[in-house]
Amino acid sequence: MSNQLIAVNSKSDILTPYRQTPIGDLLEYHNLNKTFTRYDKSQILIGMCVDNRKSLWIPENFAVIIRAAGANLIYSEFQISFAISIANLKHIALIAHNHCGMVNLSSIKEQFVAGLVQNAGWKAENAENHFNQLSVFFEIGNETEFIVEEAKRLQKRYPKLTVAPLYFNIDDGMLYQIGA
Repeated sequence: MSNQLIAVNSKSDILTPYRQTPIGDLLEYHNLNKTFTRYDKSQILIGMCVDNRKSLWIPENFAVIIRAAGANLIYSEFQISFAISIANLKHIALIAHNHCGMVNLSSIKEQFVAGLVQNAGWKAENAENHFNQLSVFFEIGNETEFIVEEAKRLQKRYPKLTVAPLYFNIDDGMLYQIGA
Protein backbone atom coordinates (compact mmCIF):
# COMPACT_ATOMS: atom_id res chain seq x y z
CA MET A 1 0.00 0.00 0.00
CA SER A 2 1.37 3.41 -0.94
CA ASN A 3 0.32 6.40 1.13
CA GLN A 4 1.77 9.65 -0.13
CA LEU A 5 2.82 12.34 2.34
CA ILE A 6 1.51 15.73 1.26
CA ALA A 7 3.36 18.76 2.59
CA VAL A 8 1.54 21.86 3.80
CA ASN A 9 3.64 24.88 2.87
CA SER A 10 0.70 27.17 2.07
CA LYS A 11 -3.07 27.26 2.64
CA SER A 12 -3.60 26.02 -0.91
CA ASP A 13 -1.76 22.78 -0.03
CA ILE A 14 -4.48 21.80 2.43
CA LEU A 15 -6.67 19.08 0.96
CA THR A 16 -10.16 20.28 0.05
CA PRO A 17 -12.06 18.21 2.66
CA TYR A 18 -9.97 19.80 5.42
CA ARG A 19 -10.13 23.44 4.30
CA GLN A 20 -12.01 25.77 6.62
CA THR A 21 -12.35 23.03 9.22
CA PRO A 22 -10.52 22.51 12.51
CA ILE A 23 -8.26 20.03 10.66
CA GLY A 24 -7.22 22.79 8.26
CA ASP A 25 -6.78 25.15 11.20
CA LEU A 26 -4.50 22.59 12.89
CA LEU A 27 -2.34 22.41 9.76
CA GLU A 28 -2.26 26.21 9.48
CA TYR A 29 -1.39 26.75 13.14
CA HIS A 30 1.35 24.16 13.21
CA ASN A 31 2.94 24.49 9.77
CA LEU A 32 2.08 28.03 8.67
CA ASN A 33 2.22 29.94 11.99
CA LYS A 34 -1.37 31.09 11.65
CA THR A 35 -2.16 33.72 14.28
CA PHE A 36 -3.81 32.05 17.23
CA THR A 37 -7.53 32.48 17.72
CA ARG A 38 -8.93 32.47 21.24
CA TYR A 39 -11.08 29.42 21.96
CA ASP A 40 -13.48 28.90 24.83
CA LYS A 41 -14.14 25.29 23.83
CA SER A 42 -12.35 22.57 21.93
CA GLN A 43 -12.75 22.37 18.17
CA ILE A 44 -11.12 19.03 17.41
CA LEU A 45 -10.02 15.75 18.92
CA ILE A 46 -6.38 14.93 18.26
CA GLY A 47 -5.13 11.39 18.73
CA MET A 48 -1.37 11.05 18.79
CA CYS A 49 1.46 8.93 20.13
CA VAL A 50 2.85 9.22 23.66
CA ASP A 51 6.30 9.97 22.20
CA ASN A 52 7.93 13.00 23.82
CA ARG A 53 9.72 14.13 20.65
CA LYS A 54 6.71 15.90 19.23
CA SER A 55 4.50 18.72 20.32
CA LEU A 56 1.98 20.73 18.37
CA TRP A 57 1.86 24.49 17.85
CA ILE A 58 -1.81 25.13 18.62
CA PRO A 59 -3.76 27.64 20.71
CA GLU A 60 -4.97 26.97 24.22
CA ASN A 61 -8.35 25.19 24.38
CA PHE A 62 -8.26 24.36 20.64
CA ALA A 63 -8.11 20.58 21.02
CA VAL A 64 -8.86 17.62 23.19
CA ILE A 65 -5.73 15.47 22.93
CA ILE A 66 -5.58 11.75 23.59
CA ARG A 67 -2.13 10.22 23.60
CA ALA A 68 -1.70 6.48 23.17
CA ALA A 69 1.24 4.32 22.13
CA GLY A 70 1.50 4.43 18.34
CA ALA A 71 -1.63 6.64 18.23
CA ASN A 72 -3.54 3.37 18.52
CA LEU A 73 -6.87 4.50 19.94
CA ILE A 74 -8.60 1.11 20.00
CA TYR A 75 -8.48 1.14 23.81
CA SER A 76 -9.49 4.81 24.06
CA GLU A 77 -12.94 4.65 22.49
CA PHE A 78 -14.79 5.70 25.62
CA GLN A 79 -12.61 8.82 25.88
CA ILE A 80 -13.22 9.50 22.17
CA SER A 81 -16.98 9.07 22.59
CA PHE A 82 -16.92 11.28 25.68
CA ALA A 83 -15.10 14.08 23.82
CA ILE A 84 -17.42 13.83 20.82
CA SER A 85 -20.62 13.76 22.84
CA ILE A 86 -19.81 16.21 25.62
CA ALA A 87 -17.62 18.69 23.69
CA ASN A 88 -19.71 18.35 20.50
CA LEU A 89 -16.66 17.65 18.36
CA LYS A 90 -17.04 16.87 14.65
CA HIS A 91 -13.40 16.42 13.61
CA ILE A 92 -10.63 14.01 14.55
CA ALA A 93 -6.98 14.29 13.53
CA LEU A 94 -4.96 11.11 14.01
CA ILE A 95 -1.24 11.80 13.98
CA ALA A 96 1.41 9.16 13.34
CA HIS A 97 5.12 9.97 13.32
CA ASN A 98 8.38 8.61 11.99
CA HIS A 99 10.79 6.67 14.22
CA CYS A 100 7.87 5.36 16.29
CA GLY A 101 8.84 2.94 19.04
CA MET A 102 5.71 0.85 18.38
CA VAL A 103 7.12 -0.26 15.02
CA ASN A 104 9.04 -3.55 15.09
CA LEU A 105 8.65 -3.98 18.84
CA SER A 106 10.37 -7.37 18.76
CA SER A 107 13.63 -5.58 17.97
CA ILE A 108 13.64 -3.89 21.39
CA LYS A 109 12.51 -6.85 23.49
CA GLU A 110 15.88 -7.29 25.21
CA GLN A 111 16.12 -3.57 25.99
CA PHE A 112 12.53 -3.59 27.28
CA VAL A 113 13.18 -6.55 29.59
CA ALA A 114 16.51 -5.16 30.83
CA GLY A 115 14.89 -1.77 31.47
CA LEU A 116 12.14 -3.26 33.62
CA VAL A 117 14.69 -5.31 35.54
CA GLN A 118 17.01 -2.35 36.13
CA ASN A 119 14.54 0.51 36.49
CA ALA A 120 11.48 -1.16 38.01
CA GLY A 121 12.99 -4.05 39.97
CA TRP A 122 11.21 -6.74 37.97
CA LYS A 123 12.45 -10.29 37.57
CA ALA A 124 13.61 -10.95 34.00
CA GLU A 125 11.09 -13.76 33.51
CA ASN A 126 8.19 -11.51 34.55
CA ALA A 127 9.39 -8.70 32.30
CA GLU A 128 9.70 -11.07 29.34
CA ASN A 129 6.23 -12.50 29.96
CA HIS A 130 4.85 -8.97 30.21
CA PHE A 131 6.40 -8.06 26.86
CA ASN A 132 5.23 -11.27 25.18
CA GLN A 133 1.67 -10.93 26.43
CA LEU A 134 1.12 -7.25 25.67
CA SER A 135 3.39 -6.16 22.82
CA VAL A 136 1.10 -7.80 20.26
CA PHE A 137 -1.60 -5.28 21.16
CA PHE A 138 0.68 -2.31 20.53
CA GLU A 139 2.76 -3.29 17.48
CA ILE A 140 1.58 -1.04 14.63
CA GLY A 141 3.73 -2.21 11.71
CA ASN A 142 4.20 0.69 9.30
CA GLU A 143 3.30 4.07 10.87
CA THR A 144 1.60 5.55 7.81
CA GLU A 145 -0.35 2.44 6.87
CA PHE A 146 -1.47 1.98 10.46
CA ILE A 147 -2.76 5.54 10.87
CA VAL A 148 -4.67 5.39 7.57
CA GLU A 149 -6.35 2.15 8.69
CA GLU A 150 -7.05 3.58 12.16
CA ALA A 151 -8.65 6.64 10.54
CA LYS A 152 -10.84 4.35 8.40
CA ARG A 153 -11.83 2.37 11.49
CA LEU A 154 -12.81 5.49 13.42
CA GLN A 155 -14.58 6.99 10.39
CA LYS A 156 -16.72 3.86 10.21
CA ARG A 157 -17.36 3.94 13.97
CA TYR A 158 -18.26 7.67 13.95
CA PRO A 159 -19.70 8.21 10.43
CA LYS A 160 -20.82 11.83 10.93
CA LEU A 161 -17.29 12.98 11.81
CA THR A 162 -14.39 13.92 9.58
CA VAL A 163 -11.36 11.81 10.49
CA ALA A 164 -8.00 12.85 9.03
CA PRO A 165 -4.86 10.71 9.07
CA LEU A 166 -1.83 12.99 9.47
CA TYR A 167 1.90 12.44 9.85
CA PHE A 168 4.36 14.30 12.08
CA ASN A 169 7.92 14.25 10.79
CA ILE A 170 10.20 14.36 13.82
CA ASP A 171 13.14 15.38 11.62
CA ASP A 172 11.57 18.64 10.38
CA GLY A 173 8.81 19.16 12.97
CA MET A 174 6.10 19.50 10.32
CA LEU A 175 2.69 17.91 9.88
CA TYR A 176 1.87 16.18 6.61
CA GLN A 177 -1.41 15.04 5.14
CA ILE A 178 -1.63 11.47 3.92
CA GLY A 179 -3.11 10.83 0.49
CA ALA A 180 -3.67 7.61 -1.43
